Order: sequence, then C-alpha cells, then structure tokens
Amino acid sequence: MAGVALSTSALYAEPVEQSKSALVMIEYQNEWVSEEGNLRNLLVEDEERFKSAIHSSKSLLAAARKQGIATIHVTLKPDTHYRIFGDAAFGLRAAIPAANTWQDDMQAIHADFAPLPNEHVITERTGASGFAGSNLDSFLRNNGIDTLFLAGFATHVCVESTLREAHDRGYRTFVVTDATAAFTAAQQIYFENEVLHHFGRGISAKQFGEVFE
Repeated sequence: MAGVALSTSALYAEPVEQSKSALVMIEYQNEWVSEEGNLRNLLVEDEERFKSAIHSSKSLLAAARKQGIATIHVTLKPDTHYRIFGDAAFGLRAAIPAANTWQDDMQAIHADFAPLPNEHVITERTGASGFAGSNLDSFLRNNGIDTLFLAGFATHVCVESTLREAHDRGYRTFVVTDATAAFTAAQQIYFENEVLHHFGRGISAKQFGEVFE
C-alpha cells in the first residue's frame, strides 16, 4: 500500500500520500553544516546535537530520494550589502549584516547535501520562515503538495518560523526532530515540548523512512 503510513499510522490522522508530500531541508549551508561555519562556531553550544542532527539528516535525505519524495532546499543568500533586509535596528535583519554572515562560501549548500537536478532550491528569501519572500508556497501548491516534513537549522529560529507559517497556510506539517538542532539543549527541549504540538507533529528520521513503505 504505497503512500499509506503503516507502522507509524498512529502518528497520522489520515494516509500520507507520496505524491502530495515534500521534505523541506532548511539551511543545509556551510554556515551551519561545515565545522568552519561562522554561525556554528559563534552560536552553537550543543555541538554534539548539531553533529547528530547532521548525521540523521543524511539518512533522511537518502530516504526521501529513495522513496521519490519531492525535496526542497531552503537557503538564505543575501546580497553583499544586505539590501534585501533593509535598514533594521534589531532582530535578524540587523544581526545578520552586523555579523557579516551568509556570504561567499558560507552561502553554499554543503557538499553532503548538494541538490540533485530535479530538486527545487529556494534562493530568494527575506526572513526566518522559508516562505518569507520566496516562491515556496507557489511551488507547493502548483505541485499539489499538502504535507511537509521539515528538517534543518536552527530549530528555534528558522525551522520554527517555517513550521508556524506552514500551519497558518494550511499545510499538514511534521518536524523530523532528530534532524534539527538548536543552539542549546534547553532551546531544543522547549521547542519539542512546548511549541511543536501547537503547529504540527514530531517524528524521527527512522519513522520518516517507514511512512511510505
């Protein structure tokens, strides 16, 4: 029964269809994935969790490709002068230019997660959510996708922002929790225990691999 959740059926209110599902990989760029990443070295305290999330993400991406699930790579690629963020006094739009991040090689998707030719890459993006200023919503609706599986970095910033907006736009959304990481263990725990259930559900990379079997 392809497209129907079997061993993980208790997680789903209705069958999950392969053709209507997408894996959304958020910011698998060198800023986070490379051990030389500026943001990774500046902000991440729970390094072991980050390494574990990257490892789980590799098996997650492999499973999606094996099962023929649409894969979308959400990137952040501001221009050299950060004009896309405007003149902000605080928040990410101010912090990113101040830290001079997301430039040059740090913008590149890490080689371990390089997109295949048939995978969609979001390049125009203006905020924390993967939907902000991008064509993500148009891509999903034009391809009949209503179920999303989110993975990436950082859990409590861009993953959470994408989750909230996906919920409000009407998508059924799951977060592959062991393929995400926050800066600290406390931030990850708070997201999983206090935020996630309001906007979606959490599953593991292993459970994702079983959904469409």
